[in-house]
Amino acid sequence: MNTQKMTAQTGQTQWLQQYYRLHSKIYDATRWTFLFGRNEIITEIHNARAPARILEIGCGTGKNLARMARLFPQAELTGIDLADAMLKVARKKFAAMPQRVTFVSKPYEQPLAPDNPFDLILCSYSLSMMNPGWEGVIDCAARDLAPGGLMAVVDFHDSPFRAYKKWMALNHVRLDAHLLPKLTERFQPVTQKICPAYRGLWTYFLFLGERRA
Repeated sequence: MNTQKMTAQTGQTQWLQQYYRLHSKIYDATRWTFLFGRNEIITEIHNARAPARILEIGCGTGKNLARMARLFPQAELTGIDLADAMLKVARKKFAAMPQRVTFVSKPYEQPLAPDNPFDLILCSYSLSMMNPGWEGVIDCAARDLAPGGLMAVVDFHDSPFRAYKKWMALNHVRLDAHLLPKLTERFQPVTQKICPAYRGLWTYFLFLGERRA
């Protein structure tokens, strides 16, 4: 990794730590207003199969993990996030059943379980904030999946409005349809949807794909 890229990633990590230190307390109460499709992608997973080992990259407050814990009561859950304040909230959700989930506090830069791969990896509105680094995360996830394992992603897709893209960039969100091509390259699509939000102010997508051989 070159020095410029390392510096950019370090700066991004510091910004995210500070940002979520403030937002962790209100995250679950506010994000339903614009992080659309999170319940739908989990429903798509549930309709496809019952994974035994699940990883969520950028698990945040653990909202998705808590729902998957209910839907897949036998599954072993792992959540990774670099924002300690968000993981603090997530751990509280699992206080009554700490044995169900393992939380990892660090960037996702290499496979977590090369000898015991996951059946499902979920990214929910995390990849679009990994700038730089999103391509490496997708490649790493492919190595962390068992053969035929599922990659599930819900995230921002694109916007026809340049001013809105600039506003999102100020919040470290890249919004230019860059994720789906890489996902379809690395994973065989099972489900792929692009949906409008707020009458077309932006679009978001849902993707479910199997790891290619």
